[in-house]
Amino acid sequence: MPKQFPTPDAFREAVAALPCANAALQLKARERQQVLTKPPGSLGRLEDIAVHLAGWHEEGIPRAERIKVVVFAGNHGVTAQGVSPYPAAVTAQMVANFKSGGAAINAITGSVGLELEVMALQLDNPTADITAAPAMSDVETLEALNAGARAASGDSDILIFGEMGIGNTTIAAALCAGALGGAGADWVGPGTGHDVQGVARKAAAVDQALARTRNDGLTDAFKLLRHLGGRETAAIAGAVVAARHERIPVVLDGYVVTASLAPLMKLNAAILEHCIAGHVSAEPAHQKLLQMMQLSPLLDLGMRLGEGTGAALAAAIVRAAVATHTQMATFDAAAVENRTNAG
Repeated sequence: MPKQFPTPDAFREAVAALPCANAALQLKARERQQVLTKPPGSLGRLEDIAVHLAGWHEEGIPRAERIKVVVFAGNHGVTAQGVSPYPAAVTAQMVANFKSGGAAINAITGSVGLELEVMALQLDNPTADITAAPAMSDVETLEALNAGARAASGDSDILIFGEMGIGNTTIAAALCAGALGGAGADWVGPGTGHDVQGVARKAAAVDQALARTRNDGLTDAFKLLRHLGGRETAAIAGAVVAARHERIPVVLDGYVVTASLAPLMKLNAAILEHCIAGHVSAEPAHQKLLQMMQLSPLLDLGMRLGEGTGAALAAAIVRAAVATHTQMATFDAAAVENRTNAG
């Protein structure tokens, strides 16, 4: 069963005590790459992906057959600050669109054969406006973390988490600023299409939230998620931690998903070791965040939609990496002469 977090301390302990990849199995996978019918290293990052997955999967055999995308949706009180050109009602409307099959994530997951689950998190009960109060109580934060943990199914080979929530790029910026430093202007961007004035409002909202929490010493991952996050960002954090304990690799989506993990890095820098960055978003701060996390994205398509769409596209590359690793013949099996040591 996915790991649950009955108390804030249980969550902190789960983040502090993360299982590691099996280095011996990764070495074995790397050795296999050297005897497949190709020049060494000629498949580039496909080889690295296969080796990476081998350290998390049983017997060192990477798998990518069953990939599930879970989209978490939440509403945010900070929308009262004019941080989005869209009304908060769009969150529930888009959830209905997901469930009826009409969104981009439906089209993309269908085209590449991925499972899709949508989890709406109390859309009729938005989080508090972070400029004036903590986003959630301890209980509400735990509920969101555990909703995410429940979604980290042990039946999946790989997990992808997406999000939907009007105002959540402001929340992402607040989490990054609170966890990694800087002001609102360092982390905000156009989001769903803001003009210069709209971006300035987002930066001001983040700065107000940071000023409100300045005396609270928000160096703790749980407190950062509670004070500055949202239900969907906390759910993503809980899901990624639970996936780690289930030894399920995760392909990360865009800015909001990646920012949801920034608070966890303060507690354990190894939190990202089972993750692959699926793509880099056109949201300006995402590239900066990936660089700080030392993650190299697989795709750069100028996307900034969210929903898990960029990571879902990257899943096709991950599947190709697994296929080449597991299906290619070795030199001996194919009766092909391997390279010599001369020259």
